[in-house]
Amino acid sequence: MLINLTELFSIEGKEKAYTVAIDMERLQAPGGAYEIISKMPVVLQIRNLGNKKLLLKGKTNVMLSMPCSRCLEPVNIPFELDLYHELDLSRTGEERAENLDEQPYLDGYYLDVDQLIGNELLLNLPMKVLCREDCRGICNRCGVNLNHEACSCERSSPDPRMSVIQDIFQQFKEV
Repeated sequence: MLINLTELFSIEGKEKAYTVAIDMERLQAPGGAYEIISKMPVVLQIRNLGNKKLLLKGKTNVMLSMPCSRCLEPVNIPFELDLYHELDLSRTGEERAENLDEQPYLDGYYLDVDQLIGNELLLNLPMKVLCREDCRGICNRCGVNLNHEACSCERSSPDPRMSVIQDIFQQFKEV
């Protein structure tokens, strides 16, 4: 959803509250696309600081379905997002890029709330998602989920550095 910010420019110190629904159904991240299970409307307070500068404060709650890093089972991860941004609308896109202060959620005098929430979610994604602390993962040979059933695969994997010695043992077994 887009919010037109021009109505805040009339008076310095003018403040307006917005309650905006999140239209986004999936979050596209470098690790894949994650489904949004639940989302609360974004509550925003935007105040004019003067000289085309705005102060944005907001809150929302979002829950994503992400795969467990070990067993790939879906895990629901809640995010409580507190937003705090200073928006300088007098700077051009090139000036923002120069100062490494890119704000892709701003398009002219419009604020794209879905893009803002998407950026906040990307910044808050966990490094590793586990369904539980003692997750056993999947078997690297047959692919069975070890949390639900056991497999009959051989657990010991030979050290590849010992392959020369294993070849010698194989020669002696034949004799």
